[in-house]
Amino acid sequence: MNWLTSRRAGFFALFLACAGMMAFALYLQHYKFLNPCPLCMFQRVFVIAVGVLSLLAALHGGAPRLWGALIALTGLAGFSIAVRHTVLQYFPPDSLPSCGAGLFQMLDSAPFGQVVADVLRGTGECAVIDWKLLGLSLPGWTALGFAGLIAVALWLGFRARR
Repeated sequence: MNWLTSRRAGFFALFLACAGMMAFALYLQHYKFLNPCPLCMFQRVFVIAVGVLSLLAALHGGAPRLWGALIALTGLAGFSIAVRHTVLQYFPPDSLPSCGAGLFQMLDSAPFGQVVADVLRGTGECAVIDWKLLGLSLPGWTALGFAGLIAVALWLGFRARR
């Protein structure tokens, strides 16, 4: 089998895509000074998780259906958060709670389950659109990125052997 068409190379390409997504997020944070809101941080966690699973799948090489399903499920969680974030950006600002404590301060003062529920509910900080490309905000592009990662993971995991 050609290395360009192998599943291991495909999973490694998914890892590189996740690394690129994180590199761009860090570029926006450190060079364009766009600080991530709590929902952005959750999306980053899932991008990293998909990347780590993809790297493990590339290194392991076996059980492609298991790896494809794990990566797709993890990507689906990130996709859901990105879609929720995108939807929040189109709510009227008055309908969302005001900006609260930062994510790390919330983690120090409340149980983890409560922090997750509060973050997913959204705040005014998460509704701000700081960056757009072709009319789509950063969470919208992240949702598209997750959709692509999910599609490729499922294709790699469940395609027929040659």
